[in-house]
Amino acid sequence: MERILFGDNQFFAVNHISDEKSRAQSIKFREDSAIIKTLDEAMSFGINTFMCTTHDRIANICEVVRNNPEKYKDFKIFPCMPYAHKYANAVTELGIAGTIKQYVPGNLFGSILKGGVAYLSKDFLSIMELLIDAELKMFKGVNTPVVFLQNVITDLFLGLNANEILIGFYNYVKKKYNAEAGFITMNMPKLLDVLEKGGIENPIICSSINKAGFRMSGGKEVYEDYLRNRKFRAIAMQVLGGGAIAPKEAIEYVCRLPNIESILFGASSRANIQNTVESIHYFDRIKNA
Repeated sequence: MERILFGDNQFFAVNHISDEKSRAQSIKFREDSAIIKTLDEAMSFGINTFMCTTHDRIANICEVVRNNPEKYKDFKIFPCMPYAHKYANAVTELGIAGTIKQYVPGNLFGSILKGGVAYLSKDFLSIMELLIDAELKMFKGVNTPVVFLQNVITDLFLGLNANEILIGFYNYVKKKYNAEAGFITMNMPKLLDVLEKGGIENPIICSSINKAGFRMSGGKEVYEDYLRNRKFRAIAMQVLGGGAIAPKEAIEYVCRLPNIESILFGASSRANIQNTVESIHYFDRIKNA
């Protein structure tokens, strides 16, 4: 994986600091062309990996990438599924049955109607595989070397001790799509323990890692211990601690930690992209000097 990954929160009005900024971003990125422009700006600073949800509008971005193979020949997308808001909005608009009918393949939908909950519990892993296929359709023809399970699902299964589903996700993505499976979580230590017990070596785990301990279940000290002493590929997200840490201080902390393979961030302006990239490179040079 590349050292710096570009996220998509700003494109879909997700801002952990300010509702006002969220509204401004919603207006700025109401057209797909604005998203493409920002991705191109990120590429101009050497960022060639876009880590994004399976939001419906991402299908339009994939279409642009497919239609410009030379321009985006080194461009990669890391899909993160499922996009929970998509299903929540669909339930509001279509109801539960309508949502299932829209997003679940036809034959499976009929079986669920016939068998109900008993059918769902009968073969959950197979249902999960069909849903993965449905979520990944928009990325056909795009380079997607890593596919992530979103934290809302990862942490739900962790809490339910449904470890076989997490392992099943990893195995299916590897077998069907010849890609690596990554996991987003708010509890990196527990997830790593589960994945290692399930036979997954050196997994890719994206989690909140920041100086403030923001959204780091178990505490910052436990995370630092795992980074020093355990083998996994860590991606640091939410490095600003929800806005509690000044950018340079936040980046310096993360860059000094061991075993941080990648840093994920989002930005809506060329200046912020440039400043973040330059800060990461600066503190990396100091660490490696």
